[in-house]
Amino acid sequence: MKWGGFVASLKWIWHYTKGKRGFVWLSVVFIVIASLLSLVYPLVGGKVVDDVIQQGKMSWLLPLLGIMIGTTLLRTILRYTYQIMFERVGQNALFQIREDLYKKLQSLDFAFFNNTRVGDIMARMTGDTDAIRHFVSWVVYNILENAFLFLFAIIVMASLDWKLTLTLVLVTPFIAILTMRMSAKAQPIFYEIRESFSRLNSMVEENISGNRVVKAFAREEYEIEKFNAHNEDFKKRNMDSAAVSKRYLPVLDSLAGTLVIITLIFGGFLVMKNQMTLGDLVAFNGFLWMLNGPMRMSGWLINDAQRFVASSFKIRDMLETETKIPIHSEKAAPELKGFVEFQNVSFHFEDDPDTDVLTNISLTAAPGQTIAILGETGAGKSTLVNLICRFYDPTAGIILIDGMDARKWHVRELRDHIATVMQDIFLFSDTIEGNIAFGAPDATMEDVQRMARIADADHFIERMPESYDTIVGERGVGLSGGQKQRISLARALLKDPSILILDDTTSAVDMETEVKIQGELGKITQDKTTFIIAHRISSVKDADEILILDHGKIVERGTHSSLLAEKGYYYDIYQKQLGLEVDDNGAQ
Repeated sequence: MKWGGFVASLKWIWHYTKGKRGFVWLSVVFIVIASLLSLVYPLVGGKVVDDVIQQGKMSWLLPLLGIMIGTTLLRTILRYTYQIMFERVGQNALFQIREDLYKKLQSLDFAFFNNTRVGDIMARMTGDTDAIRHFVSWVVYNILENAFLFLFAIIVMASLDWKLTLTLVLVTPFIAILTMRMSAKAQPIFYEIRESFSRLNSMVEENISGNRVVKAFAREEYEIEKFNAHNEDFKKRNMDSAAVSKRYLPVLDSLAGTLVIITLIFGGFLVMKNQMTLGDLVAFNGFLWMLNGPMRMSGWLINDAQRFVASSFKIRDMLETETKIPIHSEKAAPELKGFVEFQNVSFHFEDDPDTDVLTNISLTAAPGQTIAILGETGAGKSTLVNLICRFYDPTAGIILIDGMDARKWHVRELRDHIATVMQDIFLFSDTIEGNIAFGAPDATMEDVQRMARIADADHFIERMPESYDTIVGERGVGLSGGQKQRISLARALLKDPSILILDDTTSAVDMETEVKIQGELGKITQDKTTFIIAHRISSVKDADEILILDHGKIVERGTHSSLLAEKGYYYDIYQKQLGLEVDDNGAQ
């Protein structure tokens, strides 16, 4: 084991015992007392042999037996007590770690989730945290208990007969060497096991989320084979760990077992030479479990400690991850009006710095205006509006919100004034009312229904078994794409934002429904800054300005009529969608 990493992990977990450290120190005291009481039984057993059996002091028998029974009972009570106390400390630490992990997840930005597997996150929240709880609740007290038992036994045995004790102690260096070798072999394997478990988790999570696609393409057998490959890899890693244990643990057990042989042979010799009493030999034999027990346990404890170090490293790595967009800011946001200005903004993802997703973007939007964005898939439309919400920060240029650099706004307060209907719609496993009111939990039922009517969702919601109290399945299972879009739109409108972002919001609804929604939206967005991403001309033709993006650059901009007159990309899309000819002045 790399002791530096182990010590660092201990210092880290010690932080999570705050509030329960009194239990820890009291438990250590109980462990010391219980270990000392363990010495009584063998010593009294030796007294029974020497004084009661050999010298016939029968009056001593009952008091000695009473001492043996009393100390054993007291030791059992103490062991039970400190085991429960360590379990409480471990469960408390587990609770705090999971709480910190979840809080950290909420603070991390899109860049982290873009580059981290869901299975890896789940592995840290479950398997890794439980490995730490196991270490705190079980491994720690076993290490202390075995260390004290071994130390106290050596001291008392040496006081009985130093020659026999020295002979037994000579075995321990070999055990220490084997233990260190096993630790060095096991450490990288435990990291591999943890990574394999993460990949297995990711594969299962992805398959469950995409089960409809799997069934639609009849690819069940392929997915089973893929799972079997990941499962086989996980099994192989664990078998590698078992191979290390198989190689070293039997040898450790055998060396521990030699202590009995040494005691019987050399101790018997000393008794025959009258250099040791029979009672002392019996006492020695009673102490052997205090030596070979820790020796046998050392391998298992080292393995568990390795798992703890591997798991704590992964959790600490996540907790120490720096968010690219800090949640806390020096300046709190005043009431936001909705003025948005892009000044020569460019953006690239951190893992691909040579490829600009957006290049030299400049635009201005004021409250009451609607800015529409069109372009081919991958043109950078969603990325552009994501910069307004500060899901990412521009790599060049500046974005002004109400005349102030967006990076100086308090992130959560900024986003509190922005509502986004994302292209990838997500509904929580909650009631329809709960989903619509997600951004405005204090909204009344009347407000929820009003926004549902504006989003043209009220009529199909009312037809559901429990109306607005109907539980939506996970990710909106059971609802059509158009129904999910309209519920998502109602959720954004209920928030009553200063800036409204609609990312392909009506792509899954029919033309008649879209016209109704657009008409209703026009009534409530007169004082809002609205950004619309769409592929349909009908969704954007009434916008105050239409931007055409191509490979992250604005190649056309203007109103519906002016862009038709240019006869460029917008004109081509218009003709393909509506099949109408346009004259040189933009008239049909």
